[in-house]
Formats: sequence, C-alpha cells, structure tokens
Amino acid sequence: MKEISILPLLLLLLPLVALCVERQVYIVYFGEHGGKKTVHEIEEAHHSYLFSVKKTEEEARASLLYSYKNSINGFAATLTPNEASKLSGLEENHVKKGDLLLKAKYGKDVIIGLLDTGVWPESKSFNDEGMGPVPKSWKGICQSGDAFTSSNCNKKLIGARFYLKGYEHYYGRLNRTLDFRSPRDKDGHGTHTSSTAGGRTVPDISALGGYASGTASGGAPLARVAMYKVCWPIPAKGKEGGDTCFVEDMLAAMDDAIGDGVHVLSLSIGISKPTPYTQDGIAIGALHAVKKNIVVVCSAGNNGPTASTLKNQAPWIITIGASSVDRTFVAPLLLGNGMTIEGQTVTPYELKRKMYPLVYAAQVVNSDVPKSYIAGQCLPGALSPQKAKGKIVLCFRGNGTRVGKGQEVKRAGGIGFILGNSPANGAELVADAHVLPATAVNSENAIKIVRYINRTKNPMASIFPAKTVLYSKPAPFVAAFTSRGPNSISPDILKPDITAPGLNILAAWSEASSPTNLEGDNRVVKYNIISGTSMSCPHVAGAAALLRAVHPSWSSAAIRSALITSAGLTNNVGKPITDASGKTPADPFQFGAGHFRPEKAADPGLVYDASYTDYWLFLCSSGIKTLDPSFKCPTNPPPPNNLNHPSLAIPKLSGAVTVKRTVTNVGGSKSVYFASVKPPLGISVTVYPPILFFNQVGQKKSFTITVEANRETVGANAQKGTYSFGWLTWTDSIHNVRSPIAVSLP
Repeated sequence: MKEISILPLLLLLLPLVALCVERQVYIVYFGEHGGKKTVHEIEEAHHSYLFSVKKTEEEARASLLYSYKNSINGFAATLTPNEASKLSGLEENHVKKGDLLLKAKYGKDVIIGLLDTGVWPESKSFNDEGMGPVPKSWKGICQSGDAFTSSNCNKKLIGARFYLKGYEHYYGRLNRTLDFRSPRDKDGHGTHTSSTAGGRTVPDISALGGYASGTASGGAPLARVAMYKVCWPIPAKGKEGGDTCFVEDMLAAMDDAIGDGVHVLSLSIGISKPTPYTQDGIAIGALHAVKKNIVVVCSAGNNGPTASTLKNQAPWIITIGASSVDRTFVAPLLLGNGMTIEGQTVTPYELKRKMYPLVYAAQVVNSDVPKSYIAGQCLPGALSPQKAKGKIVLCFRGNGTRVGKGQEVKRAGGIGFILGNSPANGAELVADAHVLPATAVNSENAIKIVRYINRTKNPMASIFPAKTVLYSKPAPFVAAFTSRGPNSISPDILKPDITAPGLNILAAWSEASSPTNLEGDNRVVKYNIISGTSMSCPHVAGAAALLRAVHPSWSSAAIRSALITSAGLTNNVGKPITDASGKTPADPFQFGAGHFRPEKAADPGLVYDASYTDYWLFLCSSGIKTLDPSFKCPTNPPPPNNLNHPSLAIPKLSGAVTVKRTVTNVGGSKSVYFASVKPPLGISVTVYPPILFFNQVGQKKSFTITVEANRETVGANAQKGTYSFGWLTWTDSIHNVRSPIAVSLP
C-alpha cells in the first residue's frame, strides 16, 4: 500500500478565531490503484478507514463525499480535527510538509505549562474526550484547594498548582472573597491564555451577545495543559486593572514546571519595569528551563507605543508583541449632521433607534474635576449625574481602564458611551463588553466628534448594534499598546522577536468572573474577548508546541529561530505591516522579525542554534558572572552581539563591527543559500561568504556580518542616536531565512 497523505482543504492556524463549522473537508490520498481490487472493494476499503475514526458505520458512510476509484486512489470526507489526527496516526500515514496541525497531530502529548491566574477546569476547552493516557513523562500534580480537587484535572488539564507565599508575605492572608486559594481561576485571564495555547476544538461558541460565533480552538488542541497559578488580586484595587504576580512565587512555579516535565512554558506576565537579569526572576527561571530544552514564551508588555518599554528582554526567551486579526466588531455611530463614523464594540446592549443628546465628558464633569485633559477621561466619580443623565458621553482613553470609563458613564446616568482613542492609540480599536451601549472610535474620528459637539448647538447621536465582520482589511497591524524596543537591558539583542494576534481575541473565561472584571458586573460568560500581549503570547506557545511535536529533537533555540526567521512582513492586501495608525510601516522594534507564520516555521530551511553554554558566554560578556557558580567565565568571552541570535542589533556603531553567525541546515540535504541584504539607511552591511553550500541535513556553516557607517551617505541620511533598520535574508529559492538588523550611530 502506498503512503497516505491527509490534506485539509481549509486548515487555518488561528487559535480561538471563530470558524463556521467544526467539521472540515479532508482528502485522504493513497496514490494510484494497483488494479487488483474491484470498484466495490475500493469503496469498502475507504469506508473502513472512516469507520476506524467514526462512532458508527452510518456516520462513516454519511461523512464520505467522494471515493476516488479509477486512476486516483483516495477519498474526500468530512472530519473533525481530532478524527483527522487519528487518521494521521495510522501506521502507514504520512502527512505532507505544509500541513502543520496534522503533521504535529494537533500537538498530541506535548505539555504546555502556563503561569497565570489559574484555570476554570469545567470549560469545554479543557474536556478530555477521546484523549489518550497522560504522558508517562509527566511528574506533576493536581493540587487541591478552594473549590478544586484532583478530580478537576483530567487527560487534557493534567496538572494544576498554586503559589502565594510571596503574595501573602507582602499583603497578608488572601481574602478568599477576592480569589480562590487554589488553582481555580476567579479572574478569567489564566483560563483565556491556557485555552488559547492548548484549548480543545469547541463548536457553537461565541462571546456575550453572540459575537465571533463559531468553533473555537487553541493553537495545539491536543496538547496537554498544566496551570501554575501565581497571580492574585491586589487588595483594595479593582480587578479590572489586573492582578499582581510576585517574583518568588513565579520562580517556585517555574522550578516545579521544569521538574514536572513541561515542554513549553507560556508566561503572559512581565516584571513591572526593566530589570537586570540578576534580579529578574522570569529571566533566571527561563534560563534554567532552557537548560532542560523547554521553550519559554513571554509577553513583551502593554506599555506601547513608547519606545524601550518592552519586558522579558533575555535572548533565551521568545518575546511576543501583539498585532490584529482580520475580524472586527463594527458598531457605527450616527451623528446629528448625518455623518456616520465606524466604531467597534462587543457590548450586548443596544439603544433604541432614535437620536440622543451627545456630550463630551469635560462638559458634564463635577465642579471639583481639574479643567485639564483629565476632564475628558471619565475617571471614577468624575461625571455629574445632573449633567450626564440620558446622554451619550464621549470619553477619551488615557488614564483609567476602558471598561471603567463605561461604568462611570452608567453610574452618572448616561444612556450610551463613546470611547475615543488618543493619538497614541491611533486606529487600534479594542472591543470591550461594556456595561451599557457603547462603541470605540479611532483618534481621527474622536477629534471629528469633539469638533461636531463644539460647533453644534444641540449635538445628537445614536449608536447602532455591532456586527461581527470577517476578512477585514488591512490586517494584521501592530497594536498601539504593544511594548517597544530597543532592549533597555541588552541593547545588543533585538526585541521583541515576533508578533502574534493580541487584539480582540476570543477564548475561554472563568465563570466566577465577569467579562469586564468590574465590581458590580454580575454577568457570567463561558468565552470572552479581550486584548493584550497576554493574548499574543499563548498563540506562539501553541505554535511552539506544534513545532516541538514535529521536530522533537530541535533545541528551544532552534524553535525560536524558526519562528523568527519565517515571520511575515506583509498584510492581507500585500503591503507592509503598519503600526496602529494604518499609515506608517512598522519596524523591528515594534514587531521584531514580523507576524508569526507557524506553517512556514515548520520548514524554515536554516536555524540559528544556541546552547545553554552560549547564553552563559553572553552573560559573561555582559558582566554577569554570579548566576551559576559552576560556570567559569573565560578571560575573554565573545562580545554580546556574537551570540548566535537570529537577529542583529548594534547600538552606537563606531567604525566597523564584525559579528559571527552559524546556521544549521534543517531543509534539503543538498542545498545552496545566497545572502541578500537590505541595509539600514546610511549603513553598509557585508556578508562573507555570501553563498553557503550544504550537502547534508544537520550540517553547520558559519559566516560573518560586517557593519559600518557608509561615509558617503551617513551625514545626509542617518541621524545620530536614531536607529535605522534593515534585513539579511538567506534563500535557496524555496526558503527565505530572514533576520532583522537594527543599527544606531553614536
């Protein structure tokens, strides 16, 4: 019998993005017929394959669309991803290179550990129906506590622990009305991230109000999940502002996760401010994880668009920024002058189809509110009920939380709420489940609304109900909130590494929380839409789990390299990915090497590998020699920019700088790669040798990159102290192995 190829006609690796149906059409291809079987025998053989993954013979026959019986030997059938995975696991099975989910068997038996706020184990995203035994390598536990016992774990959610000694040392005993003293999630954040990374395929779900309806799936839907709860509510502070996570608790969790046997660690957490590696518990824990070949994925942070704000700067961590997806939730705003302005929201509440008085928040504040930009922020207690009652109120982003502004409008008796972006937020529209009818508008439109209000005697408006719109363009773009480089701890390491979907992401949620986390919001949801680099991080964790399944012998550095060098630079209209304004092309300090492309990462051609020793040499050259007493730094370690990282950053370039890189062939056994360079403005970049010849898989080749200021153009085109960007690409006509370059002059 010839080998089987299972080819999905529609297979999108977009975790937790709603699809129309759970079942998809797959073609199972055997090759050619041998001519020995009758047509009936061939069709029965095809039925038998389907019956091996279906519950009944009737279901197997009903799922068969075509049985190819003449020259082509194969069939087309409707299958769930789990059924397709089972077929791909048959002894003779072979999955074509491009089908990452199938080839990875949907992440089967890869273990993803997450540090977060806990998990809601009853969510359908963590059901274990049809899953095999827990991997024998797993050594973790299911820790009991408030409303959580060992029975809450299963073959999907295989482990759960909680850590709060550091938290309680600082704040005192946990207030159990605020959170469960157990792995159970009372926030929603941890349930969201864990289902994004490894949630099961769940049909017929949606956010509150029916938004984003369809089928949800994590990045690696058959991976195992382990939750390490390390984040807890801040006493006397609203939960909508986020939880706190203590370094000592996180380090204990990472230590346990390493011992438990996770393959991927996902941390949608960051130290509050840039911290040296010697004081950065996440960096230290991640370095120990990498020693055990665990892939560590972390969020870049949500402090953009200000430069040099990103967290998790260590080169052994995959640092993830946030970008948009091609789905919007359009809720138009109609002004009294007939102008229609596009907005977005996922609030389920609707206004009556009529016009309402429209005001700017600064016009309806209490008398004690300062007459400054604060007046337009709708901060708690700022609005006057006498002035705001029955009106639609425009509030600007800035201070306070988005959902908190809506709550303030409701408290003051407002009938509706418009959330206006500041110029820093650009065209990025975050859709929230507000507590009253609402819509969010971009910066340009917010200014138009203010002008209309100021120039009109009786301004009026109405907000129309939102609709889910798929295939919106352009997408992706870089979210304004995503933290930026350059790297403030290691300027020689370019960060972030890549971006992934982080704007308006649907995933599972805690039923002990509300969609806004606001006090007084008593709504309960099973799935929720939220935004942040917390959401983009588990997308990449799920992709890393698939890569680990496909390439179990790869190092964590190789997986990171594959994700970086395969990232995309163009949006869905074929133009360069932009920042949140939609007008300015994004640069590597915003999106690293670009937007992640897991299918491409599965076959990167070349990888830039690095070992635990390489990272220690990097630390030695950075002046850090005490983290591991057993490692003795050489007298003259290589400079930090010689770390074999798949990108290059050279701050304050003076004269010529030459760095060495080594690539490992993971593509064709006989291949030739040619270097091409798009140099940063005013900079000369020379690669030697410019051609690399490989005659076997696993072969390594080294080359040098020499960077120097171009004396002819630097005076006119390059500003001192300002970074300019370029790209180095190795190509063999099949693979494009692309690395970003960032250079500044003194």
